Amino acid sequence: MWNKIKSWVEIRIGLDDFVRTQLKEYRVPRNINIFYTLGFVALAAYLIQAVSGFFLLLYYVPHSEHAFRSVQDIMNKVPYGWFFRMMHVVGSNLMVAVVFLHMFSVFFMGSYKKPREMTWLAGAFMMFIVLTFCLSGYLLPWSQLSYWATTIVTTMPTAFPYVGDFAAGVLRGGEHVSGITLNRFFALHVALLPPFVVSLIGFHIFLVRRIGISTPPFGESGEEKRPWTGYRHESHLKGHPFYPYFVQKEMLMAMAYFAIMFFIIGFMPALFLPEDTNTPADPMKTPAHIKPEWYFLAPYQMLKLVPNKFLGISLQMILAGIFLIWPFLDKKEEDNITKRPLLRVTFFIVLIVWIVLTIWGKYS
Repeated sequence: MWNKIKSWVEIRIGLDDFVRTQLKEYRVPRNINIFYTLGFVALAAYLIQAVSGFFLLLYYVPHSEHAFRSVQDIMNKVPYGWFFRMMHVVGSNLMVAVVFLHMFSVFFMGSYKKPREMTWLAGAFMMFIVLTFCLSGYLLPWSQLSYWATTIVTTMPTAFPYVGDFAAGVLRGGEHVSGITLNRFFALHVALLPPFVVSLIGFHIFLVRRIGISTPPFGESGEEKRPWTGYRHESHLKGHPFYPYFVQKEMLMAMAYFAIMFFIIGFMPALFLPEDTNTPADPMKTPAHIKPEWYFLAPYQMLKLVPNKFLGISLQMILAGIFLIWPFLDKKEEDNITKRPLLRVTFFIVLIVWIVLTIWGKYS
């Protein structure tokens, strides 16, 4: 029976030819390392978010009077509801960590350089969309923490004259965070952002496959470097086959991701669910200490250090813009960051400052 099904599929789409050309004969660099698997791990993380989010949608009620109770029912009454919600909560934080590590490794490996500028842009936009996913999803449980954190975030555009109040009003649907804000964030989270990120994922994978995986600048690659004067596919003829060599590395890293996720769910369930997440939103009672999630702590602390809110937000927007267009600013042909002392020092200074601001924002 199985052979008949396989033969039927083979006649119509040429599955064997596809596996041979796209997996077994597709080559990766000889000195490729596990950091090149982080893109696949990020994709696996997004799929987990999509699947767990679908099951949560079956019971979640996007209404200010019922949202908090529906989330509590998912955690306490729905069979295995707690498991899917914990996968969604823990997975969102781990996905951000994986995306950050992926962008850091791409920068450190010099994989953003010509001809991969569009690949970097697609990845950077996906990172911003992932952060927007987290920001929009943060309000949906309608808890004290999510309500007041969203209040602070939606106040930030008001630092800009003329357009700031309008932008804040569009986000909130009024002067204050309300049920309308919840509906807008819900629509953004489940209807608008998913097709955008899926389109970018497809475009990103297309670029990686079309151009070929970049050669790591460290160690013996066995490949002769040639200047990019026109389009060509970097085929890595002396490299390893994508399948099974590199697929095994990707599966190993994906299993490590799941192991970390389930370890946190099993032994540290309150890591990403502090006390205020179990208190319903109360617009009349402001908590003493409201802080964003860890991935927003560095920008949050930077805003606290800069006395002028307009200046602080403008500075962050400039830094985000530089990050986005960096491949077009870095014109040097050298890929190996160890041979570029100024760039290497700058990279580690920025990384250390980001870590310090994150820790400072956590405990200040």
